[in-house]
Amino acid sequence: ARRETKRYLTSKIGHYSVLALVSVDIGSIFADLILQLLTCEGRIPPRDGEHGQEVLSILSLVFSCLFMVELLASIWAFGWQYFHSAFHCFDATVIVVGFTIDVALKGVLEEVGSLVVVLRLWRVFKIIEELSAGAEEQMEPLLERIEDLEKQN
Repeated sequence: ARRETKRYLTSKIGHYSVLALVSVDIGSIFADLILQLLTCEGRIPPRDGEHGQEVLSILSLVFSCLFMVELLASIWAFGWQYFHSAFHCFDATVIVVGFTIDVALKGVLEEVGSLVVVLRLWRVFKIIEELSAGAEEQMEPLLERIEDLEKQN
């Protein structure tokens, strides 16, 4: 099971799954910011704005849970060697802090915690990392083919 999890997490489908989750999460962050702005300007009634923010808050918690599952699966599949990469260490920190804020902070503290939204935007770099991992995956067979052709030549 560990080997299959590792294979999935490093596969093209695994990378695209994380890419899709991160993209939708970032979209919900921007939707929340726009909703707050429109509510503040009076273009949306406060009651509707609050309802929309509650929905987005639940969605944020769902994404935080999914990213925690991904992090735990990565640790299980790769072991503690997963943290040999500074990128993975920082990403894990962002995931854990975001999850903690989504679960623990409510009310006024939640507003203070919303400053961590900047950290959640870090996930944009996760998208870039996932794309580069996908490109690297596509390059491996090409590099092997080049080596074979050079030997034949």
